[in-house]
Amino acid sequence: MRQKERYQAIIDYFIVHRPVAETELNYENPYQLIVAVILSAQCTDKRVNLVTPFLFKEFPTPQKLAQADFDSIFSLIRSISYPNNKAKHLIGMAQMLVANFEGQVPESIEDLMKLPGVGRKTANVISSVIYHQPAMAVDTHVFRVSARLGLTRGAKTPLAAEKQLIQHIPQEYVATAHHWLILHGRYTCTARSPKCEECGLREFCKEFAAMQKKKRA
Repeated sequence: MRQKERYQAIIDYFIVHRPVAETELNYENPYQLIVAVILSAQCTDKRVNLVTPFLFKEFPTPQKLAQADFDSIFSLIRSISYPNNKAKHLIGMAQMLVANFEGQVPESIEDLMKLPGVGRKTANVISSVIYHQPAMAVDTHVFRVSARLGLTRGAKTPLAAEKQLIQHIPQEYVATAHHWLILHGRYTCTARSPKCEECGLREFCKEFAAMQKKKRA
């Protein structure tokens, strides 16, 4: 199967079988989403969603968070992975939002990446989810699934995978494709013991084809 055909077949599958694909983080505005995404690094969305209601109640705006002390934030997010660093990042992020962006979450990837705790993946999430830009955030799920399906070839880094995916996915589907791949990796194409037998994409999957060939040999 040619690469163009593979992409089209996988996109067509998701359009039919997962027409709605959205972040599983709970948020009500751009400020809440950027906080939640920072907290979600190497942590489950479920855990983040347990913590953020209390955090947003205490610090409902960037202005409030910018004035927070470390211990107050740490005590609320201590069950999240890397709470020390994330508490510092949240306060620094809020202070920069207030000082440099009038308390508003910026739209461009470049401006977003200036914020403490915001790397390229987080910036792409905000850009695509909030501002509907064709940005592809590559986390561990996207990286793994795109490689297994054969959407990426030889990509050694998230940025290399991002560039390949952006090159082949039609612009109107890029933001949604990010969620398609994440959710597929989270619930079907898991890191350990992927559920290949119940996966509707196995006929297009390079990893599955390799496994079947190995079994026959």
